[in-house]
Amino acid sequence: MGCSISGLNALYDAVNGGGDVWINDNRFRIIRQLGEGGFAYVYLVKHVNNNNTDSASSGSDFGKKFKDPSHVSDDGTYAVKKVLIQSDEQLQLVKEEIRVSSLFSHPNLLPLLDHAIIAVKAADGGSWNHEAYLLFPVHLDGTLLDNANAKKAKKEFFSTIDVLHIFRQLCAGLKHMHSLDLPYAHNDVKPGNVLITHRKRDPPLAILMDFGSTSPARKEIRSRSEALQLQEWAAEHCSAPFRAPELWDCPSHTDIDERTDIWSLGCTLYATMYGVSPFEYAVGESGGNLQLAIVNAQIKWPPGPNPPYPEALHQFISWMLQPQAAVRPRIDDIIIHVDKLISKFSS
Repeated sequence: MGCSISGLNALYDAVNGGGDVWINDNRFRIIRQLGEGGFAYVYLVKHVNNNNTDSASSGSDFGKKFKDPSHVSDDGTYAVKKVLIQSDEQLQLVKEEIRVSSLFSHPNLLPLLDHAIIAVKAADGGSWNHEAYLLFPVHLDGTLLDNANAKKAKKEFFSTIDVLHIFRQLCAGLKHMHSLDLPYAHNDVKPGNVLITHRKRDPPLAILMDFGSTSPARKEIRSRSEALQLQEWAAEHCSAPFRAPELWDCPSHTDIDERTDIWSLGCTLYATMYGVSPFEYAVGESGGNLQLAIVNAQIKWPPGPNPPYPEALHQFISWMLQPQAAVRPRIDDIIIHVDKLISKFSS
């Protein structure tokens, strides 16, 4: 999937109702804003045909270009992420996110359905900037962070089996990324990057999103300058409470691999259970410094549900949160273990 840049490929037109967005040959009516952060805005949109009728009711051919026909929305609704690009560096980062997204095809990884990048005149009428429009399936039940916060506010908790099924799905998505011929690390696994869809008779559907920090997983560090460069990159791209110790304090001679994601996965499992990341909780309880708590793997366990989560889950998290990456398990090991836990606690 290449990046097309054309003034006609995408258009934000605020004249018509909530506004229309054109992505290549397809028109979308903006229904409402779903969120924003940094230079990006996410909108709920509905696909309409050029004759101004809803595609859901008019037999549109839209969606035939999708890799997976199941991504065609029954009611024509999708999510559009609009990114304001104000530098060549930002432009290259968005292009890389688009390229990387096209490498993955898995039910637990959010697919990029279509995209366009357009050149726009700056507000002062001087230089040209760019805007990117990225089209995704929509999941209106929010992120895992949203859901965990809502439960925490009501002093409720996910059940053990729902925790394990959500976690198992994240493992499946990461295994796909880690198993490519050139393995990729997500680099920012956290509850805020997991979309949740509630299902009546099944555990919640969990989908990992946001590949803006994703990169080839394996890096050879052979000098102090390379180590510092990696730390600077991680400080910008990897959320601090979920960042692996080797990305905080990188040795001058080491090999980095996809087990940085395993650390983040352990933190995410903890946060799914307790509504807070492990090292933010440790610092909140005892004071001190987040980096030191992470590098020393200082784990404390908050009060949980009654009856409490099984000790086996605490041991599982501790296994993933080993500060020495060389002894941290890989995704295949994690999947074997979580499947055993699901079997054990399903009865």
